[in-house]
Amino acid sequence: MTSAEALCRSPFYLESLFPATGGFIEGRFCETIGNISCCLPCPLADWRYGDDTAQKAAVAGWISVAILPFCIFLLISYAVLAPKWTNRHYLSICFTLGICCMEIAFIIPLGARPDQCHNAITPNDMYSDLSCAFSGALLLFGGWLVVMWSFIRTIAFHVQVCWEVVLGPKFMWGAFLCGFGIPAIGITVMLIITGVSFRFGQICHINIKHGEQDYWYPVMAFAAAALVMQLATMAYCIHIYLRSLFDKSASTTENSSGLPSYTSSIRTQTARQAYRRVKRVLQLQWRGVALVVIIIANVIFFAVVFIDLDREIAPTPANLKRAEPWLACLLMGGTKKECMQYASALGPNEATILAMIYLLSLVGIWNFILFARPSMFAGWLDLWRRGFNSRHEYVSADANNRHVDNKGFEMLTTATVKTPDPYMRSPSPSHMMGHGRTSLTSPSPTIDRNVHFGQEARYMRPSMSFSGPRPPSAQEWNPSSSFAQSQAR
Repeated sequence: MTSAEALCRSPFYLESLFPATGGFIEGRFCETIGNISCCLPCPLADWRYGDDTAQKAAVAGWISVAILPFCIFLLISYAVLAPKWTNRHYLSICFTLGICCMEIAFIIPLGARPDQCHNAITPNDMYSDLSCAFSGALLLFGGWLVVMWSFIRTIAFHVQVCWEVVLGPKFMWGAFLCGFGIPAIGITVMLIITGVSFRFGQICHINIKHGEQDYWYPVMAFAAAALVMQLATMAYCIHIYLRSLFDKSASTTENSSGLPSYTSSIRTQTARQAYRRVKRVLQLQWRGVALVVIIIANVIFFAVVFIDLDREIAPTPANLKRAEPWLACLLMGGTKKECMQYASALGPNEATILAMIYLLSLVGIWNFILFARPSMFAGWLDLWRRGFNSRHEYVSADANNRHVDNKGFEMLTTATVKTPDPYMRSPSPSHMMGHGRTSLTSPSPTIDRNVHFGQEARYMRPSMSFSGPRPPSAQEWNPSSSFAQSQAR
């Protein structure tokens, strides 16, 4: 054993024995002693937290296995069932897609069983392990999607409640462009500049270098904007509610429907009418509001924990100085358990890291609890009873015959009408005498069904009817001939 190797006492390894030919070289945790560099074995989390930490983190994967079917159930229900059963909306569908990406990212390591380390001191990254690339990219892309669609849902709720704007196709296409375009650009920039590697457990996370600038800060900016807008909207709702308590105007009692009257527009509603409108919007969208609040709170917690972890583990002179007591304990022959008390100064503790991972995998259950309406199960039961081949509901015969001209008052025939007549005309007497089986003066007329259900509707005048159209009288009306009062004074 050389003198250089003797300086790197167990459990440390001499860095020069492991050339930089693969893996994530910047993920090594090394310290220079004189003119040599000694590194802790990989994975670093086992030395910082404990031997069973990786097994505890793997529980998040099994949680995702249990939750992913619920998310798939929602997506299938949105696709198969009618909107009356699901109340589906593109905001909910896209949000669920983002959660599915995150759940799949936790499930991939359970099947792939990747090796966290490329060699004794170097962790694997997305270039040296394919499962690392997929799990890290899906996790971060799903996080981007969840944050962006939470932000878009908050904007939609805000403009509906505070500005009384009805969302239309322009907002929808703008939401699709931003909801998928910004995450796609963000994840591409992040993978090119920063990348992902094994840092904690068998799922890959974003690397330290430039990770804050190209991922965490943009995600935090959208999450903070969504939180501020959500708080502003709720403050407006509280303001409207307080105004309605002190509103004593008579118009609120006259118009109990909450809609604006004929004499005032929607901008001049009373406080109670505005409160009823806001209340209706809240009743329709309280699930989305609750889910956005939960997601934003989780995202802020995740970002704070990861940023703190990155700053404490980064190989900077300040961090190396802070880690000297722990490293000295290991160099002096102390066991991992004995030196654990000195490692508490490096990053968040194990309970915080595990809580963050578990909460990240539990995001899907909140989505299912809030958006799995009881009507969905009723819809599946109705679909099962009717059979999967008869999905269309009953419609009338005239609704199915779309080629028939329906501008008249009756459906006279199933043949195609080439020249529709906007007015319903009575048939001439000569036409009726020529095609019918009786005359107009017959005491007991009979109707020819072929003529009645032909191209024109035939009118038969009853024999005892004395009414008929009369031309307007040329004489002026004389008030003295009736009991009406004269206008002359």
